Amino acid sequence: MLPSQEASKIYHDTYMRNSRAIGVLWAIFTICLAIINVVVFTQPYWIGDSVSTPQAGHFGLFHYCVGNGNSNRELSCQGTFTEFGSIPSGAFKAASFFVLMSMVLILGCIGCFILFFFCNTATVYKTCAWMQLLCAVCLVLGCIIFPDGWDAEVIRDMCGEDTGKYTLGNCSVRWAYILAIIGVLDALILSFLAFVLGNRQNDFLQEEMKADNKDFIVSRIEIRDTKDPRFAVHRFH
Repeated sequence: MLPSQEASKIYHDTYMRNSRAIGVLWAIFTICLAIINVVVFTQPYWIGDSVSTPQAGHFGLFHYCVGNGNSNRELSCQGTFTEFGSIPSGAFKAASFFVLMSMVLILGCIGCFILFFFCNTATVYKTCAWMQLLCAVCLVLGCIIFPDGWDAEVIRDMCGEDTGKYTLGNCSVRWAYILAIIGVLDALILSFLAFVLGNRQNDFLQEEMKADNKDFIVSRIEIRDTKDPRFAVHRFH
């Protein structure tokens, strides 16, 4: 084996080992992002009551629970995504749609993992990167549009008269809304990492092809020199 071939093999083995480790971490965090997305979409804890609100309750994208003002703070829950008309605000409907799209995109990204066994690795990474980027965009739109529906009557009854668009009154932001914002950052980071992995994979393949071509040319020259006496080195005594 030529020295350049041996060095290329060592570099190849090191790169593949590091690339697999980073790729596994990327895949694990992608699955975590999908879990975050499902939880954010289904849980009714985007905003909720506080100690100063006239009613108890909490709201999600489409499902919400409100009390009747009694001291026992019993909640009556309603709203499902399949019954689109039961969602109390048009902004909530739009936010629900975009968060659903982000969930579909990230689940589709996980489904693309199977393509690593059949397709070019760089192409799969870049495909997943675009899907994660679109997932982040949809989550951002959902987080931005959702507060536009805070002026709905049912929310004003719970949060007080000071409640309006992008003004929460006496209510407070709950953990699902914060988790959605974390999901946006996670999706952007994972998308950037997938683009980097895909581009590095392409660069590595190109370097490997150049090294193979160079070694092939050198080998042909050495073979020619050994077989053809005209190109051999003559020694004179």
